Amino acid sequence: MSGVVFDFGGVLVDWDPFPAVAAGVGPEEAERFLAEFDFMSWNHEQDAGRAWHDALAELERTHPHFLPHGRAYGDNFGLSLPGAVPGTPQVLKELHAAGVPLLGLTNWPHEFFYGYAPEKFEFFHLFPDIVVSGTEKLAKPDPAIYHLAVERIGLPAERLVFIDDRQINVDAAIAVGMHGLLFTDADTLRADLVTLGLLP
Repeated sequence: MSGVVFDFGGVLVDWDPFPAVAAGVGPEEAERFLAEFDFMSWNHEQDAGRAWHDALAELERTHPHFLPHGRAYGDNFGLSLPGAVPGTPQVLKELHAAGVPLLGLTNWPHEFFYGYAPEKFEFFHLFPDIVVSGTEKLAKPDPAIYHLAVERIGLPAERLVFIDDRQINVDAAIAVGMHGLLFTDADTLRADLVTLGLLP
């Protein structure tokens, strides 16, 4: 193995929409919104490139009673990023110090990534390049975004390790020739990277 491609949410940074929604409409309404509305499917469209104003327009058309909840999520998005996943940034720093080629590959709406993430998490600057799904208008597990990642890092797929916390995304990476690792915790990840010869 030669290079490592990192997912962000659930691997390097925690993501939880509840605090952001609750800040605008209160915890009970936030809980109702996330239980009754298919938030993940709606959010995936933003990951795949839908603009935020179009997302709100769609919410207003289909679920107008939840429009304030959706707006609250956008207005308070920073609260959905409570901090880093324990231990994983240190693994990233070890890889960087060892000279391992790195790439970020994240499902993240364009406006919300560039508006918050690089400023809040200094370790994102260790990545020479980051493929942001909302910018590219492609989202995991679409094979096209993995092919784009391979092109951007400049190494053959079979020389790359891809790390993600969702099995469907790991499986898609494996299907395009990468070595996939399902993330559970930083210690397990580091041990796997040692086994693959990427860390001492």
